[in-house]
Amino acid sequence: MKRIVIFGTGGTIAGQARSAADNTGYVAGTIGVADLIAAVPPLAAFPIDAEQVAQIDSKDMTFAVWRALAQRLAHHLAREEVAGIVVTHGTDTLEETAYFLHRVLAPTRPIVLTAAMRPAGALAADGPQNLLDAVRLASSQEARGVLVCMAGTIHAGCEVRKAHPYRVNAFDSGDAGPLAYIEEGALRRLRDWPHGEALGLAHVPHDDWPRVDIVLNHAGADGALVDALCALGARGIVAAGTGNGTLGAPLEAALLRAQAGGVAVLRTSRTARGRVIDTPGAVLPGAGVLTPVQARIELMLRLM
Repeated sequence: MKRIVIFGTGGTIAGQARSAADNTGYVAGTIGVADLIAAVPPLAAFPIDAEQVAQIDSKDMTFAVWRALAQRLAHHLAREEVAGIVVTHGTDTLEETAYFLHRVLAPTRPIVLTAAMRPAGALAADGPQNLLDAVRLASSQEARGVLVCMAGTIHAGCEVRKAHPYRVNAFDSGDAGPLAYIEEGALRRLRDWPHGEALGLAHVPHDDWPRVDIVLNHAGADGALVDALCALGARGIVAAGTGNGTLGAPLEAALLRAQAGGVAVLRTSRTARGRVIDTPGAVLPGAGVLTPVQARIELMLRLM
């Protein structure tokens, strides 16, 4: 059996609360990855290497952690004896990390991100089962690409998004739907695994990442925030528009000024489903199916 590498980055899956009945008032990232593994007895059947890359609440995710994680993933993917990799992560920015890794690494072996919506000491903690399912998926000879495994459901890293603040099945893939399910340890695939062309680590800077911000269209939105971001040195702006990426006139005018001044702009939708369809004559380009946070990462990578 080939080896599985498990990386720990913190998150709720490694969190602790004062009471086992408290699923929201906990401190994330307090339990090491080795202890997470030891708490799931069936994992003893797998040859596992464990490594702690970070120990944070994922709302505090940084570019430095992303780069360090991508470097360590690339290192272990180069090992012939590694079947796949699991990354334990917080749920708040999991979709951003997944999209970043998909674009930078686009692996032919599985990188499976997993997490938990309840802390490790909860009465009905979901982390242990999620971790076991993720390891089983990473050891599959069939799986490939950056994947997310939560609540028995498998999503593509380039499509996944958090859709609920506290339910254990908090993630979905928008209109695309899940890739597969893990059912009592058995994999049931619904559609093709994700694939893409890797940008590579050389494309990712050590520091000085381009500043890209997100602005939201809403009733009464004006262009003041866009002008302020340009003054702060933003190199890109993602507009989370209403409906089909639509923008109020003052906000659109400010974004057009920014674009004319050399700032890259992408339009997305603040809605949870669908995609932005560019209309004839559209001057501000749409980001298609990308969510605002995915579009932000895409724009940063384009600007690097």
